[in-house]
Parts: sequence; structure tokens; C-alpha cells
Amino acid sequence: MWECDIAGCGFEDETVEELLVHQATAHDRHQCAVCGTVVPDGYFGIRHAFSEHSRAEYLRHYDADTDDIRRRERVLSTVEDEADIETVVQRLGLDADASSDVGTDE
Repeated sequence: MWECDIAGCGFEDETVEELLVHQATAHDRHQCAVCGTVVPDGYFGIRHAFSEHSRAEYLRHYDADTDDIRRRERVLSTVEDEADIETVVQRLGLDADASSDVGTDE
């Protein structure tokens, strides 16, 4: 069972793909503290931060520590081991080429 951990949401589903769609559609978007890009909260926000920015930038802009980095890296690894990300991107109507940063500049 996959559970949404955004602000104690508690949404649960049998598939990680449904969880990712939920996170991208049911929660407010998040503005990246590093570059200002607006991305879905949860997995896609973590993916953006770690694929577009260095760990040092993340630490500095999010007042994070190495435990925060390790926790988010585990989330990325666990989700990517199980999810068909391409299917989620298609369901959300996103451009596959832009799926690494999944968001818009605002």
C-alpha cells in the first residue's frame, strides 16, 4: 500500500502510479526555493530538486541537512523502482521531455 505523506494527507492506494497522480492533482504545487519553478509537491518536487540542482543547493535553499537528503533519495529510489513514470506523465498530460522537472516557471 502506498500512502501520501504530504502534510499528513493519508491518501492510500495499491499502486504507486495512482499515488503520484494524486500528489500531482490533489495538492497545491510547490515553488522551488532554488530556481522558482512551480512543480507538483511530493515525488515530482523531489525529482525536480535533485535532477535540476546540486545537493549543496538543496541543503542551502531548503535549510536541510544530510538526513533530509538521504530520506528524499530513498523516496526517489523506492518510487522509481516500482513506478511506471512514463505512464504517470502521460496520464497527467505532461510532455515526456519535460518530465524531469514537471512544472512551469512562474
